[in-house]
Amino acid sequence: MGTERLREQIENYHYGRVSLDKLIEEIQKAPYTDMDFACVDHHRSLRQSLPEVIYCKGKSNQQIVCIARELYKNNKSFMATKASPDVYDAVKDFFPKAEYHKDASMISCGQKPDQTKKGVLIVTAGTADIPAAEEAALVSEWMGQAPDKAYDIGVAGLHRFLQKLDIFFDANVVVVVAGMDGVLPSVVGGIVNIPVIAVPTSTGYGANFDGLAPLLTMLNSCSPGISVVNIDNGFGAGYQASLINELAYKRKS
Repeated sequence: MGTERLREQIENYHYGRVSLDKLIEEIQKAPYTDMDFACVDHHRSLRQSLPEVIYCKGKSNQQIVCIARELYKNNKSFMATKASPDVYDAVKDFFPKAEYHKDASMISCGQKPDQTKKGVLIVTAGTADIPAAEEAALVSEWMGQAPDKAYDIGVAGLHRFLQKLDIFFDANVVVVVAGMDGVLPSVVGGIVNIPVIAVPTSTGYGANFDGLAPLLTMLNSCSPGISVVNIDNGFGAGYQASLINELAYKRKS
């Protein structure tokens, strides 16, 4: 079932023109395309505000291109995370206007929505944590947010963080990306009264254990108001931050 037809049925339900049973029946009609190696979800944006995003690791270039073509057919856009330059080269053969975001290791194609909603703040402990932060930023932009950023303000030079305090008080939600010891989210969580989304990264020396050390630090934080996503999961953090910021805007309206 096409997304436009489903939107029409949802609107009909909203105005009492169809029953809930009829709406459920319509939603169950062909909500995805079965490609043998993937079932591409066409209703994701209707349920969760963002179309399905391609996770590239573990997929062949051919599979990625096939999924991208199916997503573009239904959404006129697509995004792909954890994408290497050679994946981008394969995608660009079919989508010449696709963009490669090197810092985020992401591909995007199509018209990005207007970024009109301020309130998402994304910070990193170090420069090496920027890839996960840029992934979070790009995802939030594709969800209509206009994120602010502050990079390399970790606890090794705490004065840098203290000089940036004013930007924290203007935010509705903050994404804190940190590797090494992963302490920065605890510092932020002890000062601000907004949700803190902590992103552990695989940045660090041997005892960092590819991000396990900061992950455990963040999970064991005594600062309230902190949630934690998986290692290097900028996508999940950007998505969650966008949902929280949307709720903040709904309260104001």
